[in-house]
Amino acid sequence: MDWGLHYPSHIHSWKWVSYGESKGFSYYTPYDSIGSDVYETLALCAVNTKTIKLGPGITSPRSRIAPVTARAMATLNELAPGRCILGIGTGNTARRAWGMPAAKIDEVREYVEICRKMFKGEEALYVEGPDKYMKEGRRRYAKFLSPEGVGFINLNHDIPIFLAGSGPRMLELAGEIGDGVILLGVIGESFVDYCMEHIRIGAERAGRDPKSLYTTVLTAFHILQKGETLESRSVKLAIGPVVALCLNITALSLANYERKTGKAKGEPLPEDIREDVMRFKDAYPVGNTIERRHIKLYSKYFVWNEEYEPLITPAMIKTSTLVGTPEEIRETIHRLESQGINQVMIAPIPDTNQAIDSFHENIMSKY
Repeated sequence: MDWGLHYPSHIHSWKWVSYGESKGFSYYTPYDSIGSDVYETLALCAVNTKTIKLGPGITSPRSRIAPVTARAMATLNELAPGRCILGIGTGNTARRAWGMPAAKIDEVREYVEICRKMFKGEEALYVEGPDKYMKEGRRRYAKFLSPEGVGFINLNHDIPIFLAGSGPRMLELAGEIGDGVILLGVIGESFVDYCMEHIRIGAERAGRDPKSLYTTVLTAFHILQKGETLESRSVKLAIGPVVALCLNITALSLANYERKTGKAKGEPLPEDIREDVMRFKDAYPVGNTIERRHIKLYSKYFVWNEEYEPLITPAMIKTSTLVGTPEEIRETIHRLESQGINQVMIAPIPDTNQAIDSFHENIMSKY
């Protein structure tokens, strides 16, 4: 099992990423939305670390155009040769934080294709429009024009592309074209099985071995202290933001899937978690003023919010996070590994270095 760190982009995060590297963490993927700019953050991490793998976790097609993302990653690859990964998703957070819709599945497919071709030094067809600025779309070929070997970019080391998915269609796309998959808060046994089944469907559709994909679960952890239970407020405060964030994205993805396919509410989530997970669709209550409601919603994102506390039940805590005694958490991770998970990536909150120390001492060193 590999171990990773995930946190909002923070320009000073290189300090604790370097510390995490010294404790055996091998991945760090800040998200490309709220916080500091992700590539400036990653550049500082690159020059202050030696082995940890780095990349946005995740960016999206409607946040940055594909040729710009390809150049950013090829530049990062010059700073951290062979240590770069590119995480791509529809932008459930990144886009909605600006009040705009997430990208479509076909846009993600095209985005991956363009980045892959450019990473190989090839030409890639890039299309813009039509939109309000142009009546007809423009089709142009993009290619790196900076000469290699003089320090601008690095194309000599591969940059794997990981796709983040929660809904069936995105999970299947990840299985079809991804080098890896990023799962959000997928811990419960039936939840993992659901995701792995759709990854398998996509992989086999493309004639690929689903076991060849590198699969990461992003989550949070909390070691129960004396007197604490899954009902304790201290537990909810510690991991509640991650539960709400991850399951909200899953619920929104499934709601979109319902609209497109006519499936019943929550299908095809497993029955044992379906109803409770779908309640997270409205985890972040907002007003009716559409021009500003995203500002209210995302100003409380990834932080504790009293309004979603009733949703943070023991069942949902166990479904999406690692909570229990050290022995119970290690046992859960062993089960995840048996289900095909390659990496557990934690959000080290609320005290970053303390969380890194605790996870290393209680979980990693004894795994």
